[in-house]
Amino acid sequence: MESNSVSPMPEQNAQAPIAEFDKTPPTPPEDNLPLEDLPPPPTTVNIQEEKEKEAQAESHRHYEEDNEWGCGSWFEYTLVVVLASILLLGSLGLTLFWVIQYKGGFAWREDPVKQFNLHPVLMVAGFITFSGFSILLYRICRCCKRIYVKLLHTVFHALAIPCVALGFLAVLDSHNLAQPPIPNFYSLHSWIGLAAMGLFAIQFVVGFFSFLVLLCCEGATAGFRAALVPIHASFGLTTFVLAVAAAVTGLTEKALFTLGPHYQLFHEEGIVLNTIGVSLVALAIVVGYILQRDEFRYRAHILIRSGDL
Repeated sequence: MESNSVSPMPEQNAQAPIAEFDKTPPTPPEDNLPLEDLPPPPTTVNIQEEKEKEAQAESHRHYEEDNEWGCGSWFEYTLVVVLASILLLGSLGLTLFWVIQYKGGFAWREDPVKQFNLHPVLMVAGFITFSGFSILLYRICRCCKRIYVKLLHTVFHALAIPCVALGFLAVLDSHNLAQPPIPNFYSLHSWIGLAAMGLFAIQFVVGFFSFLVLLCCEGATAGFRAALVPIHASFGLTTFVLAVAAAVTGLTEKALFTLGPHYQLFHEEGIVLNTIGVSLVALAIVVGYILQRDEFRYRAHILIRSGDL
């Protein structure tokens, strides 16, 4: 009986061990991308700041362009501009001296001979002095805003209009009221003068309409105005040269009619007339030289944009 005894059962309180698991969340994988490969964060664009930066860059570029010139370039520019200004004012002064000293001054229809004296003075003042300075403004006022230069250019041309009109009326009256009347428009001087007056009128109307009136819709007309700039400049110089040619032929005609055989004897009045003519020819050469130099041009190295026209 003892051999058939059953072994005792294990105690109920004994339990099997339970495995413990780590309940912490898994760590994300490391990002091995370098910072420079990441896209930049979005930034807020300030329009005012961008405009200020563009203005600073523009002014800096202007400063660099102005300082590209050496002493020789500045000397050349100053010399020709001062020389042109002296000739513009000197030719008018010499014409006034000639009329007052040798022709007895001015009058109106009560004295047709002295009324004629208004013609050379007013034509030189309008066609030469005022028009010449209006042309040179684009070389003299290099640091001003272009719209201001345009306005001054228009003002000088507007001052020339009454001078040319009164000068033309004075010569017509002096011829028609003379005893006997003098024929009109038969000489080379009168033909060149009429051509210069016609071109001057067309230039003023086209320039005023194209470069001032059309600014109200500058975006739509920028290409047209940019294409018209070289044409307007070329015909402007042509008009000035025609005016100089008309003045020189008129002085020669007046010397031959007034002095007669004394002209070839180096008469004092003839020397004054020749001096006026030489100064006008020199003026045409100097103005043409200034205009053909790209270095003297207003903002010569910057392309024309709609805001600059």
